[in-house]
Amino acid sequence: MMRYATIPWPLAGIFIAVALVAQDLLFVALGTNPPLAQTAYRILVWTIGLTSLVLLLLPPRRAAYALGFVVCAGLMAWALWLQYGLDLEPCPLCVFQRIAVIVTGVIFLIAAIHNPGRNGAAFYAMLTVLASGTGAALAAWHVWIQGQPKGSVAACGMGLNYMLETMPLAEVIGRVLKGSGECAEAGWLFLGLAIPSWTFVFFIAMIAAAIALVRRN
Repeated sequence: MMRYATIPWPLAGIFIAVALVAQDLLFVALGTNPPLAQTAYRILVWTIGLTSLVLLLLPPRRAAYALGFVVCAGLMAWALWLQYGLDLEPCPLCVFQRIAVIVTGVIFLIAAIHNPGRNGAAFYAMLTVLASGTGAALAAWHVWIQGQPKGSVAACGMGLNYMLETMPLAEVIGRVLKGSGECAEAGWLFLGLAIPSWTFVFFIAMIAAAIALVRRN
């Protein structure tokens, strides 16, 4: 029986993502996709590609945790540059996603200092799934809000600081999750995707890396 060389599945994922990007460019040229479906498709493509790349290049456990912390710190620095350098004020949903990035970064920093074994890595993976999973859910909801037709989302609401000062925390969370006009604005774009789309890709990649590190030395 003929035997073929095996290809590491993260590398196969990159090949698939490249093919899907090419298909996405074709769809854009033809103009056949509605905006939300096209955004979801692009997010799927980049999630497959970048997650596969992360898994393919994943260093040993302690170095990977340290690198994860550096990535989280870099994302926060980038977010602050957008806010104070380009005057792009974050909406309440963006602030919640920033908190998830910070929590994920703290988990990676503690893990890098601890340098755990397999059982400890499983514990940190569970914490990462909770933190980054929450961030991914918030980002996905934000993408959905941005994909709604203009006028279907409520007008700009109260600022997050004002709500925290005047309302119970549960009511603040409820209002933020409903979304408002400022959350529906796409704002900064990169390769056709807005900030919540890229944060979703980031959170999924961090979850995959944390789980893969359980079996890493």
